[in-house]
Amino acid sequence: MSDLDDLYQETILDHSRRPRNFREAESFTQKAEGYNPLCGDKLILYLVVEDDVIRDVTFQGSGCAISTASASMMTESLKGKSLEEATNLFRNFHEMLTGTAETEAEIGKLAAFSGVREFPIRVKCATLAWHTLRAALESRKETVSTE
Repeated sequence: MSDLDDLYQETILDHSRRPRNFREAESFTQKAEGYNPLCGDKLILYLVVEDDVIRDVTFQGSGCAISTASASMMTESLKGKSLEEATNLFRNFHEMLTGTAETEAEIGKLAAFSGVREFPIRVKCATLAWHTLRAALESRKETVSTE
């Protein structure tokens, strides 16, 4: 395993053990729920959007290490981003995990999840929070499922 792979693994483990922004929001403008029936991951995502900018984003739920770390790192990456930037970040992250991205440079620390694409069943764990984000941005009320 390379030093970069080790760093990526440590980053994911750190975020799964000590997730950032893991709390219910007292107030929010958008909310969505997500569920991965294969792994049992569940999460609720809360957004505070003002003037087309994500001012705050938090989550609650339970899930595997990859799902929790992905949600944690996603929330850190989204704060202060415009809705357009958030949509682009979703697309770039998804393309990285499905192997269609040409570069990982545009997603910064989220590149830690690049190795997940080698385990297709785990891609759903890593993308659950992101699909839930898209549902929140689109104000969809139904629970997002990875199935």
